[in-house]
Amino acid sequence: MIVLWRLTKLCNLACGFCAYDRRVPQPRVQSLPAEVERLAALFGAYRESVGQPVLLSWLGGEPMLWPGVLDLSGRLKRQFGLRTSITTNGTRSWQPSSAQALSESFDEITFSVDALETTHERLRGWPGGMARLAEGIQRLANLRRPGSGPLLRANVVLMRDTLPEFAELCMRLADWGIQEITFNQLGGRDRPDFHRAQALGLPDISRLRELLPPLVAALADRGVRLHADTSYVARLEATAAGRPVAVTECEARRPTIFIDEFARIAACSFTLDSHSLSSDSVRTISDIAELRDRLAARRRSAPAAVCNDCPSTQVFAKFGT
Repeated sequence: MIVLWRLTKLCNLACGFCAYDRRVPQPRVQSLPAEVERLAALFGAYRESVGQPVLLSWLGGEPMLWPGVLDLSGRLKRQFGLRTSITTNGTRSWQPSSAQALSESFDEITFSVDALETTHERLRGWPGGMARLAEGIQRLANLRRPGSGPLLRANVVLMRDTLPEFAELCMRLADWGIQEITFNQLGGRDRPDFHRAQALGLPDISRLRELLPPLVAALADRGVRLHADTSYVARLEATAAGRPVAVTECEARRPTIFIDEFARIAACSFTLDSHSLSSDSVRTISDIAELRDRLAARRRSAPAAVCNDCPSTQVFAKFGT
């Protein structure tokens, strides 16, 4: 079971494509620590009871700004044998003490890195940020030992300004010690004006198709896995063409559930408003075991409009070969 858990709407960067851009006026809601502790412990009890691995993957905003995330993650690993993960912009990872704490707290760390120095720093409003990112990732890679230490991953948002630098960026990430690379196309739901200017078109997808096979092979020679499943690229192409892809049954294709900062639980982040359950309704190990079935039953009884053009990357093999 993989639990994607958005802890906070706080962020310290200014990304024009993201809803959590620090410049956007909005309530910066954060998950209540007591409820996170309670529910996370219940997932831990479930793991111990059924023997099924559970990965808690913290998202944001910037989840490193959620107080206590390092301490909680370490305790959940030690006490319950849960696996823990975080997706971060890297602004809190470059100091030596931070690298050690991150290494001890997480099984996987995903860094959001979109392009080379000038482009990445401009897009994210972080002057000098690329050097800090390199410093933090390299420190974590140097702490890694055979059979131990977190998996280091990078996720890249592909748009018109970042696609030309994608191949060179991937090789740079390999130099730093990144072990896996994934990518998303630019989403348009949160910042439509930015999306109109930067969304990939069909010629961009054709270019991506051409560069991926040799890039996958070159990275594999260096021990780095670039996830670039052909079905995933086909989904990106459908989006670029304005061709909806409906998904009526997603459970077998999606290993995740999603929890947000309001303690709502849903099949994915896109169905929170229409098909979520309150975490108050999850009190026992049996409740955890039945979560996916309960959410599927809600979807079947009243299908969500968003499913007529499913935007969930997990459903379309983002982490495939």
